[in-house]
Amino acid sequence: MPTVPEAPAQTAGEIRTAVEEFLASAKQPALYEPGEDLLPLTDGNFLLEMRGSRLTLQAWDRTRNLTRRVQSVRKRERARIELSVERFGRREGPLYLVDLLRRAGADAGLRSARLVFRERFRLLLRRQFPAWTLAELSAEADLAHSLSPSYPRAFLRHGTHGWAAIASPPGADAAGALSFGLIWLSYLRQREKRVAVEGLAVYAPEGREGSVALRMLYLDPSAAQFNLFAYSENDYVARVDLKDHGNLSTRLELSGDEPRDWGAWERIVGLPGVERVPRPGGRVSLRVRGIEFAEWRNGELRFGIGDRRPADVGHLPEIERLAAELERLRSPRTTDRNHPAYRQAPEAWLESRVRAEIETVDASLLPGYIYGQTPVFTGGERGVIDLLAADRSGRLAALELKASADLHLPLQALDYWIHVKWLLERGAFTPAGYFPGMELRREPPRLLLVSPSLEFHPTTEVILNYFSPLVDVERIGLAVEWRQELRVVFRLAGARRPD
Repeated sequence: MPTVPEAPAQTAGEIRTAVEEFLASAKQPALYEPGEDLLPLTDGNFLLEMRGSRLTLQAWDRTRNLTRRVQSVRKRERARIELSVERFGRREGPLYLVDLLRRAGADAGLRSARLVFRERFRLLLRRQFPAWTLAELSAEADLAHSLSPSYPRAFLRHGTHGWAAIASPPGADAAGALSFGLIWLSYLRQREKRVAVEGLAVYAPEGREGSVALRMLYLDPSAAQFNLFAYSENDYVARVDLKDHGNLSTRLELSGDEPRDWGAWERIVGLPGVERVPRPGGRVSLRVRGIEFAEWRNGELRFGIGDRRPADVGHLPEIERLAAELERLRSPRTTDRNHPAYRQAPEAWLESRVRAEIETVDASLLPGYIYGQTPVFTGGERGVIDLLAADRSGRLAALELKASADLHLPLQALDYWIHVKWLLERGAFTPAGYFPGMELRREPPRLLLVSPSLEFHPTTEVILNYFSPLVDVERIGLAVEWRQELRVVFRLAGARRPD
């Protein structure tokens, strides 16, 4: 049997030349050792030197001083170079030099940060679950089960009892961790046939736990137990009382009315395909199938796609041409479906269709009471409700529209529903000018998720399965060619699956 020749031994001088050439070509070099934080390299914080016959690499920052003996170059690429180094106790291991301005190098840096936080999460779990076995801990992507590498996840076991756990790193969207956490919990319950996976523990950075807590309040406690922990920069962990986050600091902008007399602009608002959408604060948005090309505000018309400028009567022909061009390019009958204007802002186009044919979506909803993207302010954050409507009995409905698959759709829609419910309970809509002449019922609003039928993410039912019965949610699937014809192909209550 032929033998594979060994790679020729590398001299310390050859290794040093390879490292120096890489560092000279790198635009933003950094050092990455598995299990440690990424260390950016500058002219003044690293040193390559010969100590006898061995090459030593030393790098430091304000909190660390790393010294390694470099034994060989394992692999060299444009974006990174892998070295074999000798660590403390004569242990051999890999060390990477990466260029953060190249994609592969940036990916390596991102992976480094994820692995560091994974180990930090391990310590947090050991403190909170000291008697439990950490059976699994991962920060790897699992595309087959829609699990993200951005949020490390764990499986804890104690006899025949188990818990799912997930953590949000400091720079991530803390609220997004709950979507993946519920998917992880459901997956473990299907996989672990001999263990009763009782609930989900979510770890969020201190100060970012509020959005997670608000969502957890409207999950079903009979479906699973839910615990939320906030961790500090020093890894102090405190359990969060969900009830402390039930109060919202929310205000609603005043509803606007359309001008009674458009004057010289009557020609514009009467053009084919032009939609007039009243906005809060007395504004009116002029759109063509969801794309805004002009806005009326404080008696002034401003126009343009992107950059806006004040209009006078002399701009009428230009504005008319702009609206006509949008009408042509965004026509459902166009033959050029790859044109950017046709493909742009599909959610806005979907909103335009639903607004115009609200009774097709739900026959109980009134066409005269529809508010689009109603601004809701909560603390320092701003949420947007896609459409807010009312039925003939005075019950509100919050509609969340998505033209493409979105794993976070259920919980994002839940955020909007929570805000509508909060404002409704405090009688905020009528004084702000919404639903004039209508007596609104104080019953919790309905929640309608509207999307092309094939664009609901496969995990939608999984997440909805954990919603509280208080949330009256319905999925409405539209025909694929919704731009040509708005047609409902299914209606599904809660987490029910299509037949």
